Amino acid sequence: MYDCQSCNRTFASDNACWQHMNALDHWAKQYECDFCTDRFYNQDDCDDHMDDYGHHRWECDTCTKKFSSSRAKDQHMDAAGHWEHYCAPCKRRFGDNNQLRMHLNSRIHQGATVPCPFCRKAFTTASGFTNHLEKGSCPNARALNRETIYQAIRQRDRNGIFTNNLLEWHEETWSPNNAWNGNDFECYICRHVFGTMRGLDQHLKSPTHQQEIYHCPNKARCRKQFKNLAGMFNHLESESCGFTKFGSVNKSAEDFFTGGSAMLIGFR
Repeated sequence: MYDCQSCNRTFASDNACWQHMNALDHWAKQYECDFCTDRFYNQDDCDDHMDDYGHHRWECDTCTKKFSSSRAKDQHMDAAGHWEHYCAPCKRRFGDNNQLRMHLNSRIHQGATVPCPFCRKAFTTASGFTNHLEKGSCPNARALNRETIYQAIRQRDRNGIFTNNLLEWHEETWSPNNAWNGNDFECYICRHVFGTMRGLDQHLKSPTHQQEIYHCPNKARCRKQFKNLAGMFNHLESESCGFTKFGSVNKSAEDFFTGGSAMLIGFR
């Protein structure tokens, strides 16, 4: 049996059913608008409707334009640079907003605009020049390193906005001179061995066994701890906890070392 597409009549043959639907215009509207509930007898009428009313399914990620196919949408976004998480100057797409933000905050777009306050060597980020100082690499500030920087900032940060109040703080200076075990130079803390004294010395001076001496100032929402100031700056630059913006960190970081008035309060 053959059923009419609109009424409840049935027919013994397909030809009889077609004749009935042609005579009474009982053909079903099988083509539905991608956006609303309107239906049409053929795809051309449906497309005309969607063009007239802007009812296409495929919408640009950035603007309000809509398209009848995914391919048409992609062609538009390629031409206009309207991809979500898209860097128009570089014509690059990124997987998420965090990857795009990291790219936009990189040397490619930011250049090297953050100078070391002592030797004026230029860095892209506050964490970059702070790492330069904490490693004792600045030729004009040889006395500065991770320990001396912490001690100086801790004296000024009496309320512990950034620094941890360590009851048993001591400068972490370990000597590899007595670490030879007959075969290798052995770390007396973790028992890792190294073929050279220099390798062990680099290991001991790395953050591996260092105390966490800083914390994120966003205590209400973030409890992250850091072994060096560069790590804390890098966390703030990432904007991951929403405490401040990338640019604000770079603008205020120099005051940590030069004693400017924005020290400790300049990130807001």
